[in-house]
Amino acid sequence: MTTTAPRLGTALVRLLLVAAALLGTLLAGAAPASAHAALTGSDPKDGAVVATAPKEVNLTFSEQVAMSADSIRVLDPAGRRVDTGEIIDLCSGAVVRYGVALRAGLPDGTYTVAWQTVSADSHPIAGAFTFSVGAPSATSVALPERSPGGGLVGVLYGIARYLSYAGFAVLVGGGAFVLVCWPRGAGVRPVQRAVVRGWLALTGATLVMLLLRHPYTGSGALGDAFDLAGLKAVLETKTGAALTSRLLLLGAAALFVAVLFGAYARRTDPKERKDLAFGLGLGGTVVAAGLAGTWALAEHASTGLQPGIAMPVDILHLLAVAAWLGGLTVLLVALHRAPTVERAAVERFSKVAFGSVAVLVATGVYQSWRQVGSWSALTGTRYGQLLLVKIGLMAVLVGIAWISRRWTRRLADAAPGVTDQDRAGGDATEADRAEGDATEADRAEGEAIDAHRAEGEAIDAHRAEGDLDAGGLGAGDPDREPGAGEASPETGGGAEPDPERAAQLARQRAAVATARRKRERDADPERSGLRRSVLTEAAVAVVLLAVTTVLTSTEPGRTEEEAGRATTTGTAAVPDRPVDIRLPFDTGGIEGQGVVRLSLDPGRTGANALHLYVERPNGKPLDVPEIKVALTLEEKGVGPLPVAPDRIQTGHWSASGVQIPMPGDWRIQVTVRTSEIDQTTIEKNVKIG
Repeated sequence: MTTTAPRLGTALVRLLLVAAALLGTLLAGAAPASAHAALTGSDPKDGAVVATAPKEVNLTFSEQVAMSADSIRVLDPAGRRVDTGEIIDLCSGAVVRYGVALRAGLPDGTYTVAWQTVSADSHPIAGAFTFSVGAPSATSVALPERSPGGGLVGVLYGIARYLSYAGFAVLVGGGAFVLVCWPRGAGVRPVQRAVVRGWLALTGATLVMLLLRHPYTGSGALGDAFDLAGLKAVLETKTGAALTSRLLLLGAAALFVAVLFGAYARRTDPKERKDLAFGLGLGGTVVAAGLAGTWALAEHASTGLQPGIAMPVDILHLLAVAAWLGGLTVLLVALHRAPTVERAAVERFSKVAFGSVAVLVATGVYQSWRQVGSWSALTGTRYGQLLLVKIGLMAVLVGIAWISRRWTRRLADAAPGVTDQDRAGGDATEADRAEGDATEADRAEGEAIDAHRAEGEAIDAHRAEGDLDAGGLGAGDPDREPGAGEASPETGGGAEPDPERAAQLARQRAAVATARRKRERDADPERSGLRRSVLTEAAVAVVLLAVTTVLTSTEPGRTEEEAGRATTTGTAAVPDRPVDIRLPFDTGGIEGQGVVRLSLDPGRTGANALHLYVERPNGKPLDVPEIKVALTLEEKGVGPLPVAPDRIQTGHWSASGVQIPMPGDWRIQVTVRTSEIDQTTIEKNVKIG
């Protein structure tokens, strides 16, 4: 006999598949972690050309970072390290600056500065730039293409981060749901399994993050996860201490779970149960706040604006998320696996969820202001855009929660003295009145008929089995003990049943039990409606948690804008005005007169594109054997910096990547040669940057 799976199970699978697909999309589209700190300046600057080799290289960051001996490396044109490896702490007040000393006697050429460190909010950052001594030169330095926090290690670390949030929510929210809303749930096995799995998920994810931390912030090689020296270095960092503290607190959480589902669940004396509930509530609150603090002390809340206020607010935010979403998960399990959950428990959770939403709104507004800071950052940065997605999902979640509250009120408004069986009978009467419509009651009635048929077949099978036993098969040895699956002589013979028939009987009994459970579960339409709305709420919560996970790995909008303003202020006063000049020349020979039109785009510090157009007096292109350019900043003693443009076509010469190391009044000299012996040099001063 075949049976139809419960509709809720099918809906659960479908919604979780959709939620998993959305989660995969979010994680797949997430770029490698972009951290809270950003490089805002350096000395020498990116692309600078200095007359003599500096004694050290300094880097300035927007916020505090953790430096090690290899955090700043300076490489010569051949790729050899020319720094001493000793980090110099140059921080002063709000200025975060670190440097590294260089060896003496560095020759002219282009040097590469490669840096990698960890932001104070636990995310790795890296970058590189070049500067030149004397004049730019070719360089063979090959920097790694992989960004810190990317690759397979980054993906695994992100998944572990997500599972840690989910496990925390189910562990803390599930425990609170049982203790505050549904004490009888402490003895319900599916509820116990859900909370224990939350503990296992959080513990496993924390261990994985601890092992992956070294390659995540360093080499990016998965094999380095088992590097004991790297693990020792991680344990000495703020993030390592937070993860270790989380594991210790999870030991206390395991004790809480054991008592909640052990001694508390077995207590029958009201006074003893109340005293134990008080102790569990007090201890559980301390452990839950401690677990939330391991995130607040190591991530975004611990650095930036107002950390003393931000960390307690972040703890409240995480606890509110857990109370709502974790409790929602356990409620869904209870409604699906234990349909006799009391209406009072659902009503109490509705009040807890409402309070959690109020806390989330208050703490979320503060966190949004702290991390975004402006309307432009809300729409113009990745953090702000993700925050808008999170707000939209929260609005959807609150809307679905409002529907759930309506179903809860309908449950609570039921007339006293009316049992579930009476309600089911009334629902059956209503279904009979609506005969002809494709309603859930019709489906339930059909499944009930199938169940009765299964019961009848089971009875027939038992009778057939009795007939076989009466035939005396296998009774020739009265002293033989009955084997597995055989009937004893006292029960009517020692016949060995047909395995195929026994399997069929087992399937029939399972079908009967499934149909009976479904009839009992679907007898209350209010409970079915609540179950569907809670299921939808949980599916949206899965995606919301994924967005939150990506958000914690993204550079806040306020920091991104401030870093952008600092970079712009320090490197480009006039960023959008290319240099265009005309330089008449006369070499004195045949066809020695004309005009050079020079264009330097974008005409600011850093890399520029140089274009030269040589024209006759009548404006037609003039082909010359050679043209050279030199740039000099006399007030700073920089230059002349030679530029050798390439011939593109008749009268057109070009050079890319022309470096302007710093702003100022630059003298541009152009040498034009029209024959073997005829040439001239023309010049003009222009303000760049």
